[in-house]
Amino acid sequence: MFTLAYGFYKYCTQREEYCVLILGIDNAGKTTYLEAAKAKCNRNYKAMSPNKITTTVGLNIGKIDIAGISLNFWDLGGQEELQSLWDKYYAESHAIIYIVDSNDRDRIPESKETFDKMISNENLSGVPLLVLANKQDIPHCMGVREVKPIFDKNAHLIGRRDCMVMPISALNGDGVDEGIHWLVDSIKRNKDVRPPRNENL
Repeated sequence: MFTLAYGFYKYCTQREEYCVLILGIDNAGKTTYLEAAKAKCNRNYKAMSPNKITTTVGLNIGKIDIAGISLNFWDLGGQEELQSLWDKYYAESHAIIYIVDSNDRDRIPESKETFDKMISNENLSGVPLLVLANKQDIPHCMGVREVKPIFDKNAHLIGRRDCMVMPISALNGDGVDEGIHWLVDSIKRNKDVRPPRNENL
């Protein structure tokens, strides 16, 4: 009887846990985005001041509990020499957030090349993809209408998966909520392909 009761208790107190990778070339705003997401979704979380955020060497980890699930974010360093480590995390991931600096037109080709290499990895097949055109708070940056066609050029690499391109400002938090909610819905729809891990509450 105890075993049955314990099993029911464990079932009721488990939360589905998903891993989300935050990728993009260096200085795209990945860590600033992670801080904004934690501040938006975690009550009483005080985000790090943007002027204290430095270039990520390795990874930053963050967690959000939302809509009955837990999202574990892995913000990976975007410098060229660190990108070779990204694929070590692909098989464990349930979704990808790819952040584009929409104010740095000179580096868009570099970002697109990195994106294509990342998305063509077979370990990411079918994984939901959220592309965020960051730094929309800066005048004359590229809007989604300009960014989306660039990253859609090799649509065959994206394949049949949930995919969305959205405008955000990680600095002031605009668009962060919408992206997280889209991500949650997509991850839940894809759970038969990438089952969650379970954690005890």
